[in-house]
Amino acid sequence: MMDGFGFPVSAGDFRFRAETRIVQRLLRDAEHDGTVLDLGSGVGYWAEEFARSSFSRVVAVEGSNALYSALKQRCAPYSNISTIHGNVLSFEPDGPISLVFLGGLLMYLDETDVITLLQKLIPYLAPDGIILCRESTVRGETVTRTGDYPVVYRSVPDYQRIFKQCGLVLKHVETNEPYVLMQMGCELIKKWKALASPRFQMLSVVGPLVYWSLRLGNPWVKRLPKMLGIPFPNLENHFFVLATGPVVNE
Repeated sequence: MMDGFGFPVSAGDFRFRAETRIVQRLLRDAEHDGTVLDLGSGVGYWAEEFARSSFSRVVAVEGSNALYSALKQRCAPYSNISTIHGNVLSFEPDGPISLVFLGGLLMYLDETDVITLLQKLIPYLAPDGIILCRESTVRGETVTRTGDYPVVYRSVPDYQRIFKQCGLVLKHVETNEPYVLMQMGCELIKKWKALASPRFQMLSVVGPLVYWSLRLGNPWVKRLPKMLGIPFPNLENHFFVLATGPVVNE
């Protein structure tokens, strides 16, 4: 999300480390002796993290040729990671799963495929198994983008409705604060690039300045838009902790 904004390389590391602490807290009571299914693994950062977190087995599935190559290379040192090159929608798990991790996968699927995927995963969950989703979100109506980067940004209520329709219980929802902080920077840089001509953008200077201003001003800088009643940033991100169980009618 941070390419082309002039942020230092450490920005990505900062966000991932901060998100890792959130995930560790959310999974504090999860069964670590079981299997993790990481669908849409990308280059394998999260698969590697789960393998390091003492999960007995991590199954990482990725469909992109380029991403899978990087995933396989990153995960090669870990004997408890199995990498699979395949379509996440057609993949069939082979046993009980303690944790299904969907780290930004659902936003690339239309609603029908989201529901089909989640309903297919439910029978494979262990009795205390959970599904952890990490998805980019919007505040209002669904935003669908096509072209070079086709994606569907849904609101938290939209995801709540979809999860309920699938028969899943939403145990917890939490704003991904590190993501939101970095997204504020991305959107500020976009505004700057729209105002300044390429000749005067100086991203090598402006990028680090924006990044460190956000880092040093956190958490107050995130509270300022709310205090002023400004819906900023436009794009957010949330963690959703899901489990099976009886759905309570509202």
